[in-house]
Amino acid sequence: MFSNYSLITLSKKSFLSFFLALFIGLGFFTASAQDHVDHSATEEHAAEATHGSEDTGHGEGLMEKFNPGAMITEHITDGHGWHLWGEGHDAVSIPLPVIVYNPEKGMDMFMSSNFHHGHDTYNGYAIKNNSIVAVNEQGSVPVHEATINEQLTASIYDISITKNVVSLFISLILMFYIFTSVAKAYTRREGQAPKGLQSLIEPLIIFVRDDIAKSSIGGKKYLKFLPYLLTVFFFIWINNLLGLVPIFPGGANLTGSISITMTLALITFLITTFNGNAHYWRHIFAMPGVPAWVLILLTPIEILGVFLRPFVLMIRLFANITAGHIIALSFFSLIFIFGEMSTGAGIGVSVFTIAFTVFMTCLELLVAFLQAYVFTLLSAIYIGAAVEEHDHDTHGHDAHVEEALIV
Repeated sequence: MFSNYSLITLSKKSFLSFFLALFIGLGFFTASAQDHVDHSATEEHAAEATHGSEDTGHGEGLMEKFNPGAMITEHITDGHGWHLWGEGHDAVSIPLPVIVYNPEKGMDMFMSSNFHHGHDTYNGYAIKNNSIVAVNEQGSVPVHEATINEQLTASIYDISITKNVVSLFISLILMFYIFTSVAKAYTRREGQAPKGLQSLIEPLIIFVRDDIAKSSIGGKKYLKFLPYLLTVFFFIWINNLLGLVPIFPGGANLTGSISITMTLALITFLITTFNGNAHYWRHIFAMPGVPAWVLILLTPIEILGVFLRPFVLMIRLFANITAGHIIALSFFSLIFIFGEMSTGAGIGVSVFTIAFTVFMTCLELLVAFLQAYVFTLLSAIYIGAAVEEHDHDTHGHDAHVEEALIV
C-alpha cells in the first residue's frame, strides 16, 4: 500500500513540475526561430486562398473551398491566437499577447486581435506563416498590400505568449491542483481507502514507482529520481490528453512541438550525465575486458550513443504525437471534402470517416498513455545505467555484457 506520507512527500516534490515547466517554456522561446521553417505549407495555402478570392469571373470563385492542408497545419503548429471556430474575418479566437523586440523600434506589446486573424498589419508588424514579420507600413493595412521588411524581420526577437506557452501553464496549474488536492485528501482521510481522484492517481504513482523507477534504477537510488520521473510522466500524459480535446483549454499540440520534446530530452540527458558514476564513464570511454584495438572503434560508438539517446527520446515523442494528430485530422477532413460533393457516395464516405475518426481518437487515448510511459521508462533506463554499480570480477562483467546483448 502506498503510504500517506510517501504520497504527500511526492506531491510536495511535484513542485519540480513548476521549474520543469519554466525550463520547457524557455526552451520553447529559444527555439522560436526554428518555427519559421515549419510553416511553409501555410504560406502556400494562404497564397492559394488569395488567388481564389481574386477570381471574380464566376460565382464559384467567390466560394472558399475547404482546405485540409491549412486546417491540419493550423492544428499541429503553434500560433499567436487560440482559434475556437469559424473562418476568415468571421473566425472566433482567444487573442494572446504579442511581445516583440527589434533594435530599431525597441519593445512592442499588444494583443494578437489587432491583426484581425492575420488579415491586417498592426504597428509595423504582421503575421506570416504563424510568425511575426516586420512590414514597411506603420498603419493598419491588409496583409496582401503590405511589403515585408526583410532586414528588420531578421532582427526581431519574438517572445510572445503563444498557444503552446499558454497550454504549458494550463498543464502546470492542472498538475499542481491534482497533486496538492490528492495530498490533502490523504491527510483528511488518513487510513481510509482512496476515493475519487485518489483512486486514479495512486495506481499511476505506484506504477511509475514500481514498474519504471524501481525496476530500472533499483536499490534505494530510485527514490532520488522518482520525483522527476513522476513529473515527466504526468506532464506528457496530461498534455497528450489535452491535445485530443478539440476546444479550449485543449487543442494545443504541446508534446508534438519539437522544442518541447527537445527540452524534455535535454533534462534527461543532463540528469544522466551529471549522475553518471566512474563505472558508467569507464564503460563509455574504455570498456573493461575489451582489447585496445577494438576500443578504437567501440569508444567513438559509445560516445556517440550518449548523445543519440536523448535525440531518440526527442524524435520518438515528437513524431508519434504529431503523426497521430495528422492521421486523425486527415480522416476528419474527408467529412468536409466529401460533404462538398452533395452526393449519396459523399454521405456514405462521411459516415465512414466519422466512425474511423472516433476509432482513431480512442486509439490516441492509448497512445497518449504509451508515449508517456515509453519516455519515462527510457529515461529511467538511461539513469539506471548511469548510476549502476558494476562488479569487478569476470563473472559480473560477463553477466553485464550478456545483459547488454539481450537488450
